Amino acid sequence: MSTTMSLWFTKLKSHSKLERFYLPHANNDTLKLFVKRDDLIDINISGNKLRKLEGNLQAAKDAGAAQIITFGGAYSNHLLASAAAAKALDLPIIGEVRGEELNEKSNPILLKCHQLGMEFNFLKRSYYKECKHRSGLSKYQDKPTWFIPEGGANPEGILGCTDIYTEAVAQNANQHFDAVFLAQGTTTTSLGILAAIPSSTQLFVVPVLKGFHSLQEMQNLAERAKQNTSTAHLHFPFEQVTVLDQYHHGGYAQTSKDLIEFINFFNQTNQFPIEPTYTGKALYALNAQLSQIQAKNVLFIHTGGVQTFLNH
Repeated sequence: MSTTMSLWFTKLKSHSKLERFYLPHANNDTLKLFVKRDDLIDINISGNKLRKLEGNLQAAKDAGAAQIITFGGAYSNHLLASAAAAKALDLPIIGEVRGEELNEKSNPILLKCHQLGMEFNFLKRSYYKECKHRSGLSKYQDKPTWFIPEGGANPEGILGCTDIYTEAVAQNANQHFDAVFLAQGTTTTSLGILAAIPSSTQLFVVPVLKGFHSLQEMQNLAERAKQNTSTAHLHFPFEQVTVLDQYHHGGYAQTSKDLIEFINFFNQTNQFPIEPTYTGKALYALNAQLSQIQAKNVLFIHTGGVQTFLNH
C-alpha cells in the first residue's frame, strides 16, 4: 500500500472509538458492555464499508490496477462508500448497478456517487446476478481493473475487517473480550472478526436475512480465503461461532413492532444511534441473550449504516 493510501485509511480508522454502554438489564459491574463505534469513521464511508475497501484497495494498488469496478443496488451503501474512497484516493471507479431502468439521478445515493466521480453501467437484473460476485484483477476495456464484488464480500474484504477486533483490544488496555456480537449480511465482517479473536472469545452473529445459511456461507467464503495468497494465513475457528438466526424480524429490511419499540427506546438513551436493518437487530439479539451469556466483557460491533438510513 502506498504511504498516502495507508495514512488516509489510518486517519479514518482513528475515528472509531471504543465506548462503554448500558442496557436496562446489564447496568452493573458484573457485565461490562462495550461498543466499537465504526459508525464514526466517515459520513459516506461508514463502518465495515471502510474496512472491506481497505483490503481491496490495497490489493488493487499492489496489483497495479488502473481502475476499480464494483457492484451494488440502487440504494447501496457500498457503492457510496466506494465512490467516496475512490474520490479521496484519486482512483477511477465504475459502479455496476442492478436495474437497467435506473440512471445517476434516480435517487440521492446514486446522485451522490455520480457527484463523487463514479461512472455507471446500469445492468439488467439477470445479468447483474451473474456478475455481482466478480472479484480480483482482470482486464476491462484493455485496462488492468480490480473488481470488488457486491458488498466487498471477498478475501481482501475479510483481511480489512480483522483490524476491527484488534483495534478494540488495543483501546481496551490490551484486554480481550469474552464475547463479540455483530449483525451479519455477507459474512465478510464476521470472518474478519473470527480470524482475529483468541480461543477464549465467543463470536455471536445475527443474520439479518431470513433463511440464511450462516455457517455454510461463512465456510464457503473462508475456503476462498484459504486459497488467496493475501489471506491464506488466516485461521477460522468455527467452533467459537454461535449463530442467532431467530432475530431477523421477517427478513432483510423487514421489521416488527417489538424491534421498532426497542430501537426507539434505545435511541432515546443517546448512547449511540442504531437502525432497523442491521445494528438494531444485532443489539436486540444481544439484549435478549444477556441472561444466557457467560461473559463479563462483551463487545458490540457497530457496523455503521445509520447515516445513510437517516438520509432516506
